[in-house]
Amino acid sequence: MRSALEQEFEKFFDDASPRLLSAAWLLTGEQHAAEDLVQEALARTYARWSRVRSGNPLAFARRVMANLHTDRWRKHRREVLTDDPPETSLVTDPQTVDLVRALRGLSPRERECVVLRHYLDLSEKQTAETLGIGVGSVKSYTMHGLRGLRAQLLEGEQTHV
Repeated sequence: MRSALEQEFEKFFDDASPRLLSAAWLLTGEQHAAEDLVQEALARTYARWSRVRSGNPLAFARRVMANLHTDRWRKHRREVLTDDPPETSLVTDPQTVDLVRALRGLSPRERECVVLRHYLDLSEKQTAETLGIGVGSVKSYTMHGLRGLRAQLLEGEQTHV
């Protein structure tokens, strides 16, 4: 028989996983990397569950996920950009595929700010706290990221958007 904490985490896991996976996919642009990111974030959330369950566990999991993503791109400092969408995609909507392609063209920090601000609907302050940067930096990265998205989505190439 499972403890009440494990049952509570299981409910959180079932509720939060799809949203975290979608956000991770937008951050990474790759399904397998997104799955790994969410798995690691949820494992770390579970390890601290007794402390974070009374607060906002989704915010904690998002922050862990964003930090893990930042750690990965800092460690590797290299991204493999392709013109092709992932082989098996979480979303097959052509507009979403175009958006993910455009997000891949942004710097990792710009991508994080745009996804957190406009996909997860976090405020500038919440985004700054999640990423561990200042509010002014969030504004700047978001502005440059949106400018880059507009340029990529509106350039001469025919897209679905």
